[in-house]
Amino acid sequence: MDSFEVNKVLGAVLFTCLVLLALNIAAGALFTPEPPKKPGYEVAAQEEAGAAPAAAPAAEEPIEQALANADPKRGQQAARVCQTCHTFEKGAPNKIGPNLWGAVGRKKATEGGFAYSDAVKSKGGEWTVEDLNKFLANPRGYAPGTKMSFAGLQRENQRADVIAYLNTLSDNPKPLPTAAAPSGQEKGQAQGGGQAAPQGQPAPGAKPSPPRGEAQSQVPGPAQPQATSPGQSQAPQPGSPPSPAPGQKSE
Repeated sequence: MDSFEVNKVLGAVLFTCLVLLALNIAAGALFTPEPPKKPGYEVAAQEEAGAAPAAAPAAEEPIEQALANADPKRGQQAARVCQTCHTFEKGAPNKIGPNLWGAVGRKKATEGGFAYSDAVKSKGGEWTVEDLNKFLANPRGYAPGTKMSFAGLQRENQRADVIAYLNTLSDNPKPLPTAAAPSGQEKGQAQGGGQAAPQGQPAPGAKPSPPRGEAQSQVPGPAQPQATSPGQSQAPQPGSPPSPAPGQKSE
């Protein structure tokens, strides 16, 4: 095959490639889809009419009420997860976290030899039961920026057990606060489901009684005449003259 024939074959192949390229460019320009403004897929969801709103989470009871049933032994079991970062014995060295002997009532960020974060230093004051409860529930929420990476104890009764256990780690444990017991009158109102009436006043819905010393007399009404049938005599009333018998003249 001479060079002329080779050039014709190569020219045909090149022309075919150019045609295919032109068709591809033209098809892309005509049928290119418009890109979405926001990537993703829209899913149409219909809300049910009259759907009840989500119920709000129940409020937790005060920590004082939870401490009334707290058990230091259960708290010691729950505090085992803290042994990785803390020590509990008197005079024990600090670890990743400070030693917790005498933590209840101790001033914040005062354990010797431990480098506290600025978040805990800025709190100030003592570790009260309320502060310990908030810190154990959410350490980073209570002191944003703290070095403590513990997620927290979600159950309040578990936190109360741990606080009761930490309170025993002291030479002179402090009395834990307890919720005030309701008075007898409040208990009676709670059981009766209503409010007791004051002394000397009738209860709601009761009929008023007559005052003492006032006599209730009944006045007899006038005597009603009794109807008599024909041929039947009427008994004389006391103090009235006797009626004459038939055929007898009255004087």
